[in-house]
Amino acid sequence: MATEPAALAANLREVAETSNAWPFEEAKKIVARLKKKPKDEVLFETGYGPSGLPHIGTFGEVARTTMVRHAFRVLTGDKIKTKLLAFSDDMDGLRKVPDNVPNKELLEKDLGKPLTQVRDPFGTHPSFGEHNNARLRAFLDHFGFEYEFASSTQYYKSGRFDATLLKMLQNYEAVMAIMLPSLREERASTYSPFLPVCPRTGIVLQVPIIEHDVKAGTISYEDPETKERMTTPVTGGHVKLQWKPDWAMRWVALGVDYEMAGKDLIDSAKLSGEIARALGATPPEGFNYELFLDEKGQKISKSKGNGLTIDEWLRYASPESLSLFMYREPKAAKRLFFDVIPRNVDDYQQFLEGYRKQNDWKHRLGNPVWHIHSGNPPEPDMPVTFQMLLTLVSSSNAENAETLWGFIGRYRPGVTKQTHPKLGNLVEYAVHYFRDFVLPEKKFREPTDGERKALTDLRDALSQLPGDATAEQIQDVVYEIGRREPFLDHKKAAKDGKPGVSLDWFNMLYQVLLGQEKGPRFGSFVAVYGVENTVAMIDGALARSA
Repeated sequence: MATEPAALAANLREVAETSNAWPFEEAKKIVARLKKKPKDEVLFETGYGPSGLPHIGTFGEVARTTMVRHAFRVLTGDKIKTKLLAFSDDMDGLRKVPDNVPNKELLEKDLGKPLTQVRDPFGTHPSFGEHNNARLRAFLDHFGFEYEFASSTQYYKSGRFDATLLKMLQNYEAVMAIMLPSLREERASTYSPFLPVCPRTGIVLQVPIIEHDVKAGTISYEDPETKERMTTPVTGGHVKLQWKPDWAMRWVALGVDYEMAGKDLIDSAKLSGEIARALGATPPEGFNYELFLDEKGQKISKSKGNGLTIDEWLRYASPESLSLFMYREPKAAKRLFFDVIPRNVDDYQQFLEGYRKQNDWKHRLGNPVWHIHSGNPPEPDMPVTFQMLLTLVSSSNAENAETLWGFIGRYRPGVTKQTHPKLGNLVEYAVHYFRDFVLPEKKFREPTDGERKALTDLRDALSQLPGDATAEQIQDVVYEIGRREPFLDHKKAAKDGKPGVSLDWFNMLYQVLLGQEKGPRFGSFVAVYGVENTVAMIDGALARSA
């Protein structure tokens, strides 16, 4: 829990109770739940299907659940224990081979087997399920999440679920009555909540159940290949539940209090909730978040591999920027593609810088960084924006970090990789982002005759500036040169009463000089890049278009 000055912290809980920040709105549901049925520990759960490589949506659920967990701790004065369980459905049978894995032939030979029995195409772990579990855990650990990992395979085989599985068997007809109306006629005719694991092949079988024996705790089915009648216990990992009954069973067996899920699982959550009630339990609280979309506006899917992977985001930006993306508007569909990264990097920094200036809890609790950092945001210390770094890389075609540090050192004397390690990370991110996304798309626009004249005048005006000119002084010059047709904005007057300058002026500078559509504040850019370098850049653009 965060430590704050006593004067500020005094009314934290009181303000939290009235806060409309969505993590608090969710946490209030759990508080209300405990008033009806008190307990010593609240269990938060997040589920993970390891049939494909982990993607950002997986991380998002853990990040958001963590925010709700922390909000709950604040609302309750941290007097009730909490636990976050990251649960992997690694006993599910592999239904199809993902598009984005090597050695696909290995997976093809293991189709139908539990994921923890499918060979690892990467050759790094005993199974495909364990490989993907490790990928997920590595990131969660890297980010510093406080969680407990759970494997479906281990829980089934260890007997952890046995009591609830037997209860499911006892309520077989009730579960079937809930599930069958939701199924197509063809599937309904062969449906069973229990999926036996074939002792001969190891495959998770989708077969009708001939008989269920509550007293013996067994089910009977016909082997689809040998036609032999088989009887197997529902305990000890000999069967696996269909996923909706499985979800409900898990809630009941573990006593889950809170679990959110994607919008596409609304109907599934409803059915699982009904099954949980049939077993005598109360389904967890939670909400349905919107799905992420790729660059084409299509739903991101693990099997398609059409979204960003966790590793990809972290190649170009910090975990904190990713967490901000997750915090924002969880119930709104959002594009999750490479072009959203720069904004989230810089917005995170702005929120962080604004946090210390907020002197009351009402505004602090509405600041995303409070939720991202569990109530204890770090001190801001980022002298250069990500957008600025990207523009510097682009303008200098810098392929290495040292070039950028040269600009930064001149702009902010004394700032080095050693004094500002997070800036060091940002520099590396900028170089990677430039190489992979900016450089391939870089296109310089030729200036019109009028724009050439304006650029020549800007060049001459910048040449007259002293070497230590401030960003504000440079910006004043840029504005003054832009105060001409067609860049005048008569609706927006400057402080001195002169006509304003439209964005078209700055857009032209970015397009002609930098080969990009947008950039940081131009005066600030010149201050970092250097007046002489900027003059040379203008000369180059004029020569290129002559």
